[in-house]
Amino acid sequence: MSPSEKTKKYTEISQKYGDPWIWGIYIMLLIISIIESYSASSREIASQGIYMPIIKQCIFLSMGAACVVLLQRIDYNKPRFLYAMIPGLAVLTVISLIYVMFFGEVINGARRSMTLLPGVTLQPAELAKLSIVTMLSYIFAKSQKNQDISTNGLVAAAFVVALYGGLMIRSGLTNTLLLIAISGSMLLIGGASFKKIGILMVFFGIMFGFFFIIKSHNDRKDEMFKDSQREMMATAPTVNIVEENPSGDSKQVVVDRRSGTWKNRLREWWHSDSLVYRPITAKNQQEMFSRMAQANGGLVGVGVGKSRECSRLPLAFSDYIYSIIVEELGFAGGIFVLLLYLSLLGRAAMIVRRSKRVLPSLLVIGMASFITFQALFHMAINVGVFPVSGQPLPLVSKGGTSIIVISVAFGVMLSVSRTIANYGNKKNKAEETPVIEGLDAENPTEIPVKNVWK
Repeated sequence: MSPSEKTKKYTEISQKYGDPWIWGIYIMLLIISIIESYSASSREIASQGIYMPIIKQCIFLSMGAACVVLLQRIDYNKPRFLYAMIPGLAVLTVISLIYVMFFGEVINGARRSMTLLPGVTLQPAELAKLSIVTMLSYIFAKSQKNQDISTNGLVAAAFVVALYGGLMIRSGLTNTLLLIAISGSMLLIGGASFKKIGILMVFFGIMFGFFFIIKSHNDRKDEMFKDSQREMMATAPTVNIVEENPSGDSKQVVVDRRSGTWKNRLREWWHSDSLVYRPITAKNQQEMFSRMAQANGGLVGVGVGKSRECSRLPLAFSDYIYSIIVEELGFAGGIFVLLLYLSLLGRAAMIVRRSKRVLPSLLVIGMASFITFQALFHMAINVGVFPVSGQPLPLVSKGGTSIIVISVAFGVMLSVSRTIANYGNKKNKAEETPVIEGLDAENPTEIPVKNVWK
């Protein structure tokens, strides 16, 4: 097949289904997810049976695939779609984050989820990652001024990120850091000057510092109160003090002191010498077993389904699945998975350079940044570059909410890429048609289509 025929075939596929490269990355991640999630499910097999973990994973992956197929067929700039993805998703996210902050279920020491139906839970932090991309895309598209973001737009973006970060900070420090990383990448594509980006990052740093100080102070006061209660119980053994939860039931109240957890994890990470000389304890078993799994993998791995540490490593099927991937597929397999996510970000950058408007550019780069940064955070935690914290590997780790949200992100990217591929196509003039008022600002990073690598 000649180069011209290949280009023609590529264009036909893109106009009909969306970017083939993104489809290839998505399908490859699905394959890895099915294989590795089953390999890492040893702890679940004991209680759920041999096939139930993989059946659940396949159900969620199928639901996600249905979302991808549906969304890639919808023009991203239809007003109904934008209203559902921007204000509709934002309202749902804020309400669910507030609910979880006070009444959510505690998972690994933090309030992270809410129960919708028996056996069906929702993690609003995953929705927030998707919502922050759509909200910032809308704000930056509305506030374009001379190929730069206006001051009002910057203030609005800072407010949105601070609101989401404040509501999410109890569910995990890395979630808040992830929001900041996503917003920074979108600022660059949106055309913001480095000075404005620097000011915004300083603002986020100051806000985080104030929150951390206040949270630490409140935790110390709460701990002093608990100590005084314990002393009273010790001096008056005949008095039975029962602590009740807000509903009035005599159950143990879980005190969410995340700042102490963060400080301990940061201290352990900062002062961590070689783990070889440490005994395995309940506190460091995740780090120890994950490093042992990676060391056991070597260069090419022990083989699929032959992991030694999956039965001992806590959360091997979610927060530490990358360690199992490295153990079974080796260093080479780990690098391959890393390159998949980096390729997604690179491909998104190529699509962005072909877009005439800033809104689709921000949607594509925001979704790709969200997926790639989350993958990098997960890998960094597994290999010890970042302190221990929960962060699933996109589309690979077990988790219904995460899989659906990541699938929606892929669907949006494919929808935008399909619309962009139809430039000049008489059957599709969506990109040239104005949408919601103020969202037709030009893309400051556009380059001619003929100069774009396909």
